[in-house]
Amino acid sequence: MATISPELATPNPIKAGDQFPDGVTFNYVPYTTEKESITSCGVPQAFNASKEFADKKVVLFAVPGAFTPGCSVRHLPGFIEHLSDLKSKGVDLVVVIAFNDAWVMSAWSKANGIKDEILFMTDSDTKFSKSIGWIRGERTGRYAMIIDHGKITYAENEPGTDVTVSGADAVLKAL
Repeated sequence: MATISPELATPNPIKAGDQFPDGVTFNYVPYTTEKESITSCGVPQAFNASKEFADKKVVLFAVPGAFTPGCSVRHLPGFIEHLSDLKSKGVDLVVVIAFNDAWVMSAWSKANGIKDEILFMTDSDTKFSKSIGWIRGERTGRYAMIIDHGKITYAENEPGTDVTVSGADAVLKAL
């Protein structure tokens, strides 16, 4: 379950120039060779995004749901395809979040042949997405951010249902 500091309870859209908020925690199932099979479940662990993002260059993108057509066909594949391009621009971590639980996100990673090159995490209560006002109904919105050592240098929320400002191409242009 994602957690967030109480002071972030009121939506406050993020923009370039802002610091990444304190108190943001996501959950994920870390990749292990023992749990490599898509039917193997690992143990979800907390990931203190505020702390981990403070000393790294991070691309964070959010999708409304794992295994959904728009997310699986139009959004995620660009980040997989351009992973080496992102890394060549100094990106330390690529993280995808959705409202799904950590096991579903882990299975989505495995279904796409990703081990730990991209971290698949949950914003299951959409606490982070709600805190910045970027949601789609009860789900996480479709958005992307670049966080450079704790400072947000790019933050865009999709205005419609297509993948434009949150896709890998847009993020690469902003790097």
